[in-house]
Amino acid sequence: MTDAKLPEGLPQWMKDHTHKYLSSGGKEGHMYTIDQPGRPKITVASLLLTTHGRKSGDKWMFPLFYGEAGKSYFVIASKGGAPDHPGWYKNLKADPNVEIQVGTKHMKAKARTVSGEERAKLWKQAVGFFPPYADYEKKAEGREIPVVVLDPV
Repeated sequence: MTDAKLPEGLPQWMKDHTHKYLSSGGKEGHMYTIDQPGRPKITVASLLLTTHGRKSGDKWMFPLFYGEAGKSYFVIASKGGAPDHPGWYKNLKADPNVEIQVGTKHMKAKARTVSGEERAKLWKQAVGFFPPYADYEKKAEGREIPVVVLDPV
């Protein structure tokens, strides 16, 4: 996974977080603490997702908060509530074969966007571990924020 690149436009805190995660082999950075002014401190589990660029073909890495769904993991394609989906989501829609690092574990996975009851259940779980997702949903102005399950293969 270390041959993957970080997107240039990634916020600095995400770059710093990814470097810490990688340099420690996943011993640090798996649990990420967010301490924003005016909000309660939150500690959230994070993983590193590596996708293949739909245009470049290059490997791209993204740190994302996640939840667990049975033996799988799930992530939220929120982009902070922006009107468009994040690039990593567009990449995995083009090629759902991804790599993930969860703590010290590395694995290949197949991504799938869920809907209906499965989406509703996982969305509720996501808002539970990261309450700002509820705000992002309001900001998304009609865009249904994708919930993506990563099934290890």
